[in-house]
Amino acid sequence: MLAALERFSRYEVPQAVRGEIADQAARYGRLRIEMADGRLVLRAADPAILEEVSRARQVAPLLGQRLGPLVAAVDPLARGRLKQALIKIGWPAEDVAGYTPGAPLDLALRNVTTDGEPFRLRDYQLAAVGSFWAAGGRDGGSGVLVLPCGAGKTLIGMGVMERARTRTLILATSVVAARQWRRELLRRTTLREDEIGEYSGQVKSVRPVTIATYQVMTYRARRASVDGGDPSAPAAPPVYPHLELLAHQDWGLVIYDEVHLLPAPVFRMTAEIQSKRRLGLTATLVREDGRADDVFSLIGPKRYDAPWRSLEAQGWIAPAVCEEVRVAMTPQERMTYAVAEPEDRYRVAATVPRKLALTVALCERHRDDRVLVIGQYIDQLKALAAVLEAPLITGATPARERERLYERFRSGDVRLLVVSKVANFSIDLPEANVAIQVSGTFGSRQEEAQRLGRILRPKADGGQARFYTLVTRETNDQDFAMHRQLFLAEQGYSYEIRDERQVVADIQLGR
Repeated sequence: MLAALERFSRYEVPQAVRGEIADQAARYGRLRIEMADGRLVLRAADPAILEEVSRARQVAPLLGQRLGPLVAAVDPLARGRLKQALIKIGWPAEDVAGYTPGAPLDLALRNVTTDGEPFRLRDYQLAAVGSFWAAGGRDGGSGVLVLPCGAGKTLIGMGVMERARTRTLILATSVVAARQWRRELLRRTTLREDEIGEYSGQVKSVRPVTIATYQVMTYRARRASVDGGDPSAPAAPPVYPHLELLAHQDWGLVIYDEVHLLPAPVFRMTAEIQSKRRLGLTATLVREDGRADDVFSLIGPKRYDAPWRSLEAQGWIAPAVCEEVRVAMTPQERMTYAVAEPEDRYRVAATVPRKLALTVALCERHRDDRVLVIGQYIDQLKALAAVLEAPLITGATPARERERLYERFRSGDVRLLVVSKVANFSIDLPEANVAIQVSGTFGSRQEEAQRLGRILRPKADGGQARFYTLVTRETNDQDFAMHRQLFLAEQGYSYEIRDERQVVADIQLGR
């Protein structure tokens, strides 16, 4: 951290800043959760540290008997909640207590896929697997691997599974993503069909490798009221019946796909299964809800991070050009925006009609490409799908229909899709090379990264990807766009800012 600051800082890094960074970084590891004489304990590097944390209101109920000036007992079921509490008071604990092996499962990666394609993990994928495994010694580890979309996070997950050789639960963002995992496991590993189960709203099959969706895991069933049915009595808190799947099977490994989206109920259950190996996969650890510390404490620290532009330079992901096109409002639209309630202004700005005409022009420019038009507001997307005569995919589109349309896109039968935010995550569309973003989730940096990621998978012809963001000038649409772009700017991407009139003129001239 200090080396990076010294390299890029215009001025000398102040000594106070250097000292603060060194002090904060040195805190990690001075509290360790470990096994001692067959029991789980919290061990401190200094008696004063243990005394300080044990007096904290959040921590005290989670610690057991004091076993010495440096050691306190810990209930195994409190292992995760203790780590959460410690990180929130500024003392992140290093967990070296080890993991239960889980039920054994024999699997290996194939050298040749089932359709005859030679296969081996790339060097950076092997490095990511090794980083995860080294974190826990011979037993394997826990933690998060961060790689851009298209870099093969699914393959890295399979590499970890091959090393673990144990019953595995995979949590995915959707049924479509779950079935992509299943297809790739069958194609690239020695697992048989009867060894892979799907646990979703449609199917409840538990097998040695089970792929579940976050949606089914967070399904809530409300208990009967506490008095046995009196409607005037207060209702008991909701329960999550399917979360038992996490705890009541002999899993040796849990994989969290798109871990930055991990829902709160899954966090709560993850706190209770800290004895199982846990692997988080993501393109960005940015969480707009501020719960990155929970990912750190419950899934584990970041173990590997592959810079986007570095992989692009090596040819593992497609080179991308990012362009922000600014459109103007008419005087009447500007007045509508000015008098709108604050919570309505973004919708007014993001859905101006001029974006529709500009999108049509851009799609005409890229009529020979594979184009995704992505947005936030369903009415806006319906209008675009109608004028573009293109299929529309939203959250209301049945999973089977989504898969059918994605397959038509892959085959080239469909070259243009209009998609809502359901296409942000875990969609394998390597042929897509153009994305046009017409509206977004306010200033979400993670969404910007995921949407660019839809077009970063390497192209068969080595071609370039283009990412357009349509932004309404001098509105909060422009402000939110600037915030969304922060993460990608940190990865080395820049946005060329252009006026819509200039872009339209270029298209008319065939440029």
